[in-house]
Amino acid sequence: MNRRQLITSGAAVGMTAALPDLASAESPARMTDRPVPPVAKKVPVRIEQLGRVRTDDYQWMKDDAWQQVLRDPSIIKADVKEHLTEENAYREAMMAPTLPMQEAMFEEMKGRIKEDDSSVPMGDGAWEYYVEYRTGEQHPRYMRKPRTLPYTVGEVTITSEESHRRIELLLDANVLAEGKAYSEVSATSNSPDHSLFAYAEDAQGSEVFRIYVKDLATGEVLPAVIESATENFTFSPDSQWIFWTNRDDNGRPDKIFRRPARGGETTLVYEEADDGMFISVGVTSDEAFIGVSIANQETSEYRYIPASDPTATPVVLEPRHTGRLYDADHWGDRWAIRTNEDAVDFRIVEAPTATPGLAHWTDIVAYAPGRFIEGFGLFKGYLVRQERAEANSRVIVRDRAGDEHEIAVDEPAYALSLGGSAEFDTTTMRYAYNSPSTPNQTFDYDMATRTRTLRKTQEVPSGHDPADYVVERLNAPAPDGQMVPITVLRKKTTPVDGSAPLLLYGYGSYGNPIPASFSTNRLSLVDRGFIYAIAHIRGGSDKGWNWFLTARRHTKKNTFTDFIACAEHLIAERYTTAGNIVAEGRSAGGMLMGAVTNMRPDLWAGVIGGVPFVDVINTMSDTSLPLTPPEWPEWGNPIESPEDYDYMMSYSPYDQVAPMAYPAVLATGGLSDPRVTYWEPEKWVAKLRPATTSGKPILLKINMTAGHFSSSGRFDYLKEIAHDYAFAVWAVSKGWEQA
Repeated sequence: MNRRQLITSGAAVGMTAALPDLASAESPARMTDRPVPPVAKKVPVRIEQLGRVRTDDYQWMKDDAWQQVLRDPSIIKADVKEHLTEENAYREAMMAPTLPMQEAMFEEMKGRIKEDDSSVPMGDGAWEYYVEYRTGEQHPRYMRKPRTLPYTVGEVTITSEESHRRIELLLDANVLAEGKAYSEVSATSNSPDHSLFAYAEDAQGSEVFRIYVKDLATGEVLPAVIESATENFTFSPDSQWIFWTNRDDNGRPDKIFRRPARGGETTLVYEEADDGMFISVGVTSDEAFIGVSIANQETSEYRYIPASDPTATPVVLEPRHTGRLYDADHWGDRWAIRTNEDAVDFRIVEAPTATPGLAHWTDIVAYAPGRFIEGFGLFKGYLVRQERAEANSRVIVRDRAGDEHEIAVDEPAYALSLGGSAEFDTTTMRYAYNSPSTPNQTFDYDMATRTRTLRKTQEVPSGHDPADYVVERLNAPAPDGQMVPITVLRKKTTPVDGSAPLLLYGYGSYGNPIPASFSTNRLSLVDRGFIYAIAHIRGGSDKGWNWFLTARRHTKKNTFTDFIACAEHLIAERYTTAGNIVAEGRSAGGMLMGAVTNMRPDLWAGVIGGVPFVDVINTMSDTSLPLTPPEWPEWGNPIESPEDYDYMMSYSPYDQVAPMAYPAVLATGGLSDPRVTYWEPEKWVAKLRPATTSGKPILLKINMTAGHFSSSGRFDYLKEIAHDYAFAVWAVSKGWEQA
């Protein structure tokens, strides 16, 4: 895991294009006394590090027992809880005039969701597995049904007229969530013989999971629950064993365990000695091997266990070497491996099953600069890869003989993604397509006949016409001459004359690209006259792996200057004006928000820093935190390197706060967040508020019952998005003047 953004999807009803008057008769009565913000106490702590000294006035906000708080948020120390409660109350009072808008946006967003919806079933052997939602319910139901009808079970034949009797409920996550403030099922899997169903639940938002195994013949959830796990687990191909990844006391994945699938003695399969590595376990596409993946942002290793001998010791495919990344899958009679070895944008090689090491790698798909191979999937007769260039993806199908063809797309900006298959011996693969104006479409594609079948188009019950919107791709010149792509979504009726408010979204870390995808939620802004723009800045892999490599460690500031360049280009092209932009980013994108707020406060009407990674020096110096050692390759190590310390300090948002006219700021967090701990946004707000000279509000919203990904229920989550988007409208319309 890393400090990733949450990319939401969702779509819209007709609304007025004009921004609302927050002092209108529809708004609550204007308060006679403006709410008074909390004043955080200062407890100066002097920190010496590498001969440098810094003082932190708000270190007291970090609970020394934070590991226990993640698992039980109720034990947070009293002074921190009191301060967070005061901050939440202040924000609620300040944003009270937006409550009608929040409710309106929530109803709009909810109205764009097909409440009684289901996924396209995925065939697996004799069954089809799928997920469904029922009207009014917050969580999904996991289902399966016979793949073909009539269907024989033992000596009983089920006819088509009786098919409804064979539909099986595997898990009702609504029942699982009863009585809990937070409940998220993040992974499920059926055993290959279809006798067991396992699922991983996080009941705090801390990403500490319990894994349950259900006997599908009896309906019983087996008593041997797996504790303190990540969401990563797999059944062995013979269905006799379950493998999973352990989460240690510091929240890191450190061990792979195995036990009999129905319960029994637990055995250590693999233990990773390097705190800087993430580990996971899975099964190859052809089910020939069980694999252990070990990786950080720049180095990886793969170990494999023959499926014919699940209790064997894992064998190293190719030993790790700093700077070399590779991931492996097995293709029936050989290994297929994606690697950056002698290939910045990656290539795909093959190797014999018995001798898969580097010395035996030969090209399947040779390296081509500028063509970033994001990943691949294997079928018995085909290799399908996903490539990225110029902030768009494409899917290429290759048969065993080497004949290739591309799945065509004709929009200027879009999101195309592989959906894979649960089966290896098939000619059918699944993929999904959408764009900022086009709802998601799910296709089954026959790789042999090159024909596709549309299985589902995302429904928008309240109505949506893509023709009402314009999607554009712009390119902004960065200070060093690089061209930074921008995806723009607006209503056709929204003028491009500088008068429109604009929300600019950015991320730019870990090589994670931001797709030009469809979101019903964004339309609550766009239909109100906002322009929505995505900045495909360096630090992501939107234009290839070098797009990532040139904005990390000592080039990290390229991420920030790219984002600023995008804002300036949008102003120059008259999409908006300075001071009429709301900037938004989450997690590592929240660090981006903190940096650009310090660097160019004049550009923004408001800034939304969602779970913002802003206390960079302190966090990357604290080796007890879950993500600190794994992320030194990304940010640098300020404990050992003076150069890393100085460069990091030069942009660390919390440390660079200074007296200036800051825009309105909304920082959000979750009390049980293991990725960006609650005290980062809390400290940032505490330092910003006395520093700003603009008189614009600095607000904090901490979800006291959730973690990094906000509320777990689908409707509760929409309320949080509506809150943030109402803040955006509030910021550009100077709504705090009515508070």
